[in-house]
Amino acid sequence: MRSFSRTRIVLTTTAVALAALVAACSSPPPPAPPPVVQAPPPPPPITLSTSLVERASAFRGYMTRAAAVSSTFQNGDQIQASLKVGAAYEPKSFLNGAVAYAAVLALQDPTFVSSVREVAANAAQRQQMIANIFSNPSYATVFKGSDSAAGLIIDTIGNDGLKVYMAGKAVKQSAYDVQKASWSKSFVVDRDGRLASAKTLSNTPALAESADVAVLQSASTGGQSLGLTPRTAPAPYQPVVIRGLAVAALAALGAAGDDNLTSIDALSNDPGTSNCLSMAKLNLYQCLAVAKPHYEDIFCLGQHILMDTGACMVKAAGASLPPEPPPPPKPEPVSTKKKVAAKKGSAKKPAAKKS
Repeated sequence: MRSFSRTRIVLTTTAVALAALVAACSSPPPPAPPPVVQAPPPPPPITLSTSLVERASAFRGYMTRAAAVSSTFQNGDQIQASLKVGAAYEPKSFLNGAVAYAAVLALQDPTFVSSVREVAANAAQRQQMIANIFSNPSYATVFKGSDSAAGLIIDTIGNDGLKVYMAGKAVKQSAYDVQKASWSKSFVVDRDGRLASAKTLSNTPALAESADVAVLQSASTGGQSLGLTPRTAPAPYQPVVIRGLAVAALAALGAAGDDNLTSIDALSNDPGTSNCLSMAKLNLYQCLAVAKPHYEDIFCLGQHILMDTGACMVKAAGASLPPEPPPPPKPEPVSTKKKVAAKKGSAKKPAAKKS
């Protein structure tokens, strides 16, 4: 009996030892794989419709050509050629082009763009911000860097408008100076035809140059810079500036492509600037309708095309026109009493009587 128990104990001990040995030699089970985490989708690329870039280029091209109009005229053909250059914009598309150009300028500010792109990384926030901007363009001013992006718009478009305005002042002055030449007093040939031409040009949207479109397209999507230096400009901003910031923000959110053009056109409307440009055109038509000699056409060109259009854009940007010099003082008329007093003062007093 003792032998059986001893054998049982030995067998049990051996089994336990073998089990321990097997457990020690076996490898542990592999760890569970980590959970698969889906990376968030990347934000959409910066998108600015080619149509918007073409409008921006057309606006920029007109402002460059208008500012280059010379104030030196030697014949009527030169005047008519300059009238065609100045009249060649349609107010609505011109205004849309100004807003589109403002957007391209705002996209040159890296702080503004990166701030908008932070929102673009979250799909829900991106869609909410897009809806907010379309309903109220002022939402674009909440982004960091909007003040320096606004400074780019104000300085660039304001300076372009000032150049056109100053060119107009020089042309307007030449309308008086040129009257010394006999040819300037001759009547314009086909006055009705040149008025009709001005109206046709005023109803035809200006065209962009392909080379300039490529430059602005690259600049608006993070490519070649326009080489501008941002300047902080405090609010409040004029509507064209706000709308330019809004379109730029939509572009950085990936929402300023061809599929949103209709909504962007509605967003770009600024009644104040639109009325200003339309009034400049109306005054031009009225001026040309009554102008007869060449020097009067020069006046119409200087005042109602260049000066009025330039002033509209300076105001639209929130910039300032230079103060006008005060008029020369008029000689003060001598009153009747002063004349009488002067005569009395000049008369010799009678000699005193001798006592």
